[in-house]
Amino acid sequence: MSFRTSLRTLPAFTLGLALSISPAFAQRTTLKAKDDKLKAKTTAADGTVSKTKATGLVAAPQPTSPVASAPQAVQAAPNLEAAGWLADLGAAQAQAKATNRPILAVFSGSDWCKPCIMYEQEVFAKPEFSAYAKDKLVLAHFDFPRQKRNQPSAAQLKLNEAAAAQLNREGEFPLAVVISPEGKVLAKTGYIAGGPTAFEAYLKKVVPTL
Repeated sequence: MSFRTSLRTLPAFTLGLALSISPAFAQRTTLKAKDDKLKAKTTAADGTVSKTKATGLVAAPQPTSPVASAPQAVQAAPNLEAAGWLADLGAAQAQAKATNRPILAVFSGSDWCKPCIMYEQEVFAKPEFSAYAKDKLVLAHFDFPRQKRNQPSAAQLKLNEAAAAQLNREGEFPLAVVISPEGKVLAKTGYIAGGPTAFEAYLKKVVPTL
């Protein structure tokens, strides 16, 4: 998985390291993260530039939902693919064109992202939502687990990364993307509390014909 790590995906102690490089308030600190290496460049008010490198401090993408928690052992989310969700964006796009239905593409971290698991248990795996979406949406699901035992096949990983490169370059989890049958991104959202009813209300605002 190749995502560009943003500030919100770094652990608190990493940010503390970067921000403590210089005590001056009138300074600008730029962070760059790649793999497990962190580079910080600080420009002070007098124009002095200082650089710091650290290794082993960069975490994998973290949830961006306000209710997100630190990575932890959590109950696995339901298997949405077994419930008819597609795991290939190209196949979803073809089906959307053929049926003239919008796509709902969901990006999840099924064994580390608590809001992702809540989303799937409270909304996407509910029979009420399945009944609602059956004749209205093309459903696609792309999972990015961390635990070795849950890793997808190499072929599926390639499909997941291709979908993320097109729809989720920021590496946000959870993320639900609504796409028109023609392939235009209509809206993106994180976790929505309130179960199927609240999520269906959101969809109807984005696509009034649903």
